[in-house]
Amino acid sequence: MKQEKALVVFSGGQDSTTCLFWAKKQFAEVEVVTFNYNQRHKLEIEVAQQIAKEQNVNHHLLDMSLLSQLAPSALTRDDIEIEEQEGELPSTFVEGRNLLFLSFAGVLAKQIGAKHIVTGVCETDFSGYPDCRDIFIKSMNVTLNLSMDHGFVIHTPLMWLDKKETWELADTLDALDYVRHNTLTCYNGIIADGCGECPACKLRKNGLDLYLQEKKERAI
Repeated sequence: MKQEKALVVFSGGQDSTTCLFWAKKQFAEVEVVTFNYNQRHKLEIEVAQQIAKEQNVNHHLLDMSLLSQLAPSALTRDDIEIEEQEGELPSTFVEGRNLLFLSFAGVLAKQIGAKHIVTGVCETDFSGYPDCRDIFIKSMNVTLNLSMDHGFVIHTPLMWLDKKETWELADTLDALDYVRHNTLTCYNGIIADGCGECPACKLRKNGLDLYLQEKKERAI
């Protein structure tokens, strides 16, 4: 039997779209929320809106543009290069992003009567982002509940999955082709398989290739 209502933190990328399909299987009613934080590509918001429309879920768009002023990064500024250096956080890390996103998602969730919040953070393929760690999510869950005296449950279906396993989950949800062809993960703003060169595209492609090869071998 499906549980109550859920709110999915939704960017229109591979991970959050997989979480959307997961949530639709788990919960009686699902809505999504996208944050406009002056991200590098406004197309991300358009993709999120289009997927929400196609999947027949109510879409909320919240203005978080202050985040780009507080925490400039390669995801919010065209003049910052996308770089990864050994021992340092990638230039794509946005300080406090998931802290703020989950805080505002919690406020919205309470207003729409949703007990469950779903987010696609992952500690397996997470580039070292501290706000993607399981310990942070557990702490945030407690903080939200105490701050609003409400019994929220934050779900992280991808927390312990690598990208290969995330593609496998999408496949078990009958959503692999949809996720592959309709989502935007690329840091250079190219839908579907992306540019193939940025860190996000390489991670996504490597996972897909591994999963499709494994699936092919199982079928033999």
